[in-house]
Amino acid sequence: MPSKNVIVGSAVGLHARPAALIAQAAVEAGVPVTIAVPGGTPVDAGSAMMIMTLGAKAGAEVVVESEDEAVLAKIADLVEQDLDS
Repeated sequence: MPSKNVIVGSAVGLHARPAALIAQAAVEAGVPVTIAVPGGTPVDAGSAMMIMTLGAKAGAEVVVESEDEAVLAKIADLVEQDLDS
């Protein structure tokens, strides 16, 4: 499955608001998307709760995966943004 390593851009990491925005975009995309910390178990990017279980802080590297390259790029871009500003 295509993947992209990205750095978490939100100052609070992948916590409530950023996780909710990412999950909403993943659900709206309508295709499976996962997020994981390197070497960790991928979680469903369509679930804010699952994203928050990663414990990814600002500046942490995460891996985004999706069969759909456009969706992959969109979700990866969201992870890199500061969604709390």
